[in-house]
This record gives sequence, structure tokens and C-alpha cells, in this order.
Amino acid sequence: MYTALYRKWRPMTFDDVVSQPHITATLSRQVAEGKTAHAYLFTGSRGTGKTTCARILAKAVNCLHPKDGKPCLECEICREADLGTLSDIIEIDGASNTGVDDIRELRESAFYTPERCRYKVYIIDEVHMISPAAFNALLKIMEEPPEHVKFILATTEVHKVPATVISRCQRFDFRRIREEDIVDRLMYIAGQEKIDLDRSAAALIARLSDGAMRDALSLLDQCVAFSDKIDRDAVSNAAGVAGREYLFDILEAVTEGDTPRAMTVIDELYARSKDMSLLCDELLMQMRNLMLIKTVPAKPELISCLDNEAERLKAICDRLSLGEILSRLEVLQSCAEALPRAVSKRTEFEMAIVKLCSVPAAGGYASDTSVLEKRIAKLEQEIEGLRSGAVPKERPRKNEVLPEEPPKPSVKRQEVPAKEPSGSLEPFRRWDEVLDRLTSENPGCAGALNGSEAYVSGEMMYIVVKNEFFLGLFKKPENAASLKKAAFDVTGVNYSIRAKCSKSGQNGAESGKNPVDELIEKAKNADIPVDVE
Repeated sequence: MYTALYRKWRPMTFDDVVSQPHITATLSRQVAEGKTAHAYLFTGSRGTGKTTCARILAKAVNCLHPKDGKPCLECEICREADLGTLSDIIEIDGASNTGVDDIRELRESAFYTPERCRYKVYIIDEVHMISPAAFNALLKIMEEPPEHVKFILATTEVHKVPATVISRCQRFDFRRIREEDIVDRLMYIAGQEKIDLDRSAAALIARLSDGAMRDALSLLDQCVAFSDKIDRDAVSNAAGVAGREYLFDILEAVTEGDTPRAMTVIDELYARSKDMSLLCDELLMQMRNLMLIKTVPAKPELISCLDNEAERLKAICDRLSLGEILSRLEVLQSCAEALPRAVSKRTEFEMAIVKLCSVPAAGGYASDTSVLEKRIAKLEQEIEGLRSGAVPKERPRKNEVLPEEPPKPSVKRQEVPAKEPSGSLEPFRRWDEVLDRLTSENPGCAGALNGSEAYVSGEMMYIVVKNEFFLGLFKKPENAASLKKAAFDVTGVNYSIRAKCSKSGQNGAESGKNPVDELIEKAKNADIPVDVE
């Protein structure tokens, strides 16, 4: 029966483990000095050697003739452990034994002494999958285990393991395996298996495996079935990366803002049963490549793609700013998080593509500071103008690029006469529409205008409010500008606005003066277009 390469070439001793010297050296020294812990926690991404090291450690502590803390591989204990027939080394799948009853059974069996070995070793793989109640049942025996028992826990998601369990273990973090180590290991195995493997093909396999030796060996196995001579083309075809033109079609459509083209490609992929979550992950990886090309062009080894893909990515990157790339990365990240919960994954992904095609030229971030500097300079001019009594301009809308112009000299308050009312004073009948518009942009200011009345005379608007709190809000330029803009959006008229609180005019009421009449009289002597009393 054929044995997969990753199983056939699984490391049997610490010397065979690749890219984890900080772990293997520590474990072998502990075994040699007889100072092994009662519980270990191995963490790291898939295919980095967690379960393999757990099995080697279980053999080493029970080996009859260990060599420098490493199993001899020749005694009966080592041979039976390699065959999986040794009853004192128990491997438990955390995903299949999640309940508290499974852990209780483990606790009961742990108190029995080993049959043949020095220690009874429990290897719990994917330990993060067991339930909280099962973790609680495991805590006591992990804290005070029998002298003949050792626990080795392995997980890819250590954040799901309770802190109370982590604190009772010696923790070892497994790193992703370096590409050059994977290449060397693949070339060694290919030589032993008489496989015709180019080193460039091994480098591509190492890059596609993303630091996981098991994935690299599985891909090599797949390539062996695909072709007798394994070169870069054979790896590309066997791994299915040669037919990734659709990714770059979508990227180019997004770069050009061509929504119909992008949606057409997605429709074709969906018709071929392409998984939308996988497609989002692939786009996210290519967008990451664009970010790296833009920020660290001197480090091409950081980019995960083929040579011909790198040229196409470079062409796309030249047409985008860093701000646009980062904005699109944020959209794809949000989409990837939302897809598992989405009712329709296709709709969720298509929404993200529409957003990607609609990212403005300036992006969510500025690739240079020129636009930001202009906006800051403009704001400083407005503030200086307010201090010196100059008339402030309406603030620019979001994403509006300010034109370059020399700062204008400050204007004295007395030099800007107010517009006098033209015609008779009439109730403003579209006041409710203005308030509705203001609610969508500045709800706090709109709420303070509840119960207010408005009157117009030519291009002047007079507001009588009942809430004195509004006067405090209205003194802030941004609130006054919001109100003025809401009135302009509804009517198309750039009104000069005056405001007065009816409660503050009680003395005037006693003298027979109407608050509106007072406001009009004082408006004639006002010196700025937007004022509050």
C-alpha cells in the first residue's frame, strides 16, 4: 500500500525536525538531564511539527537507551511507538473528544501505572476544540498529576485555550518553516525517492506551502502524480496556480473602476462553483502583494506569486497609490470577516467588489501629505480669520481637494456690512425640510432646533428658538455651517442666518417688541453673515 510522502518522511528524532532548533535543543536537553515537565503546550500554524515533536518527546522520555536526550529508534519501546502500538503513549483528538465525559475517562485511566514504559504520556491534539467544562475537568489532574503521567497539548489556536491551562504548561511556540529549509528538505527527499525535481520547482513549492512542511510534501506528492519531471510549469499546473488569470482580471477591473467587467468575471466564477470565501482570500493575498511592491520593492522574496504574475502585479501597482491599496485591503478584510456569517456569500462579495471599484482617487489614506497639508493650512487660515473677525468661508466637503491659492489678508469686522432685509418678512414654509436635512448631517444641532420657527426676507433667514442650548451650539462654526448648508441643499439659496432665543427676549416682550422684530433690527447692524444672540 502506497504511503504519502508526508507520512513516510515524518521526522523520527529531534535531529530530523526542520527550522525549530530553539525547541528541539531545549527538549532534548531536558530529557538528557531528567528535568522534563509534567505538561507541555505546543502552539503554531499547521505543518510546523507540533504533533511530530510531541511523539518524539513521548518516545524520548520512555526510550531504554536514549542518546543525548534523543530516542535511539532501536529499542522495542521506540519501535512500537513508531508503529503506534505502544499502549502507554495515548494520542487523543481534541476535536473528537470534546465532552467532559471524555476527560473524566482520561482522568480515571491516568491514575493507573504504565504497562511497559516509565511514563504514561497523553498527547491531546487540537486541544482548543474541547469544551470549557472539559477544560475544567482537566485542570486538577494537570496541576497535580501522578508522577508517572505527562501531558503534551498541541493547538493551532492558542487564544482559545484558557489561561488557567496555559499557566500549568511549559509553552513552546513553533515558527513557520523557512523557505530555504523546505527547499533543502524537498531536494533531500526527492533524491531518496528518485524524483526528478528542479530546485526552482522546489522553491515554488516552498513558497506555495506558506511555511508548512506537510503542505509542501503533499504538493510534491501531487506533482509526482502529474509529471515525471517536476519543473516550475509542472508545479503550477498541479497546484492549480497557472489558471489564476481571473484574479488579475478582477484586480485590473477594480483598478480601472470598471464594475461591469469585475461583476462579469465573478458571475463566470460563480457559475463554475468557485467558492466566494476562497476567492476573497486569494484577492486579499494579491492585494497584500501590491502593498509590499509599493512599500518594500527591494524585498521581492516577501511577495508570494509566480514570476509572470509579479510582472502583472507591478503594472497594476504602478497605477495605484498606497492609499488606494490600503483602502481596498480594508474592504477585503471586512468582507472576509463577514462572509462566514453572510446569508448570501455571493451578494456579500459582490458588495465588496462594488466598493473596491468605487474607492476615490485619493483613497482612504493619502500616499503623500500634500493634500493633508493644504487642508491643515486652510483650517489654520479659517481659525486666524475667526480670531481677527474675518468672514469664514464655507468649509470644504469630504474628499474635496483644495486648490492652491495664496492666503487672503484678514478682513476687519467693520469692513463687511450685513445684508439688509429685502422685502417683507415671511414665514419660511420649508423649515421642516431643512430640519430633516440637518438631522442626517448634524443630529445634535437639529435636536436643539425642536419647536423653532424660521422667517425669511430676501436672502436673510431669521430663526426664533425656544431652547437656549441651541445658542451655545450655534456659536461653533461647524454647527452654523451645517445649518447654512442644509438650507442651501433644500432651497438652493445661500441664506445669511440670524438666530434669537425667545426666552432671552422677555424684557423686549414687556416693552411690546416682537423677538423677530428685535432680531431684524439688530441684523441691520450685524457684521458677519452667521450670528447668534
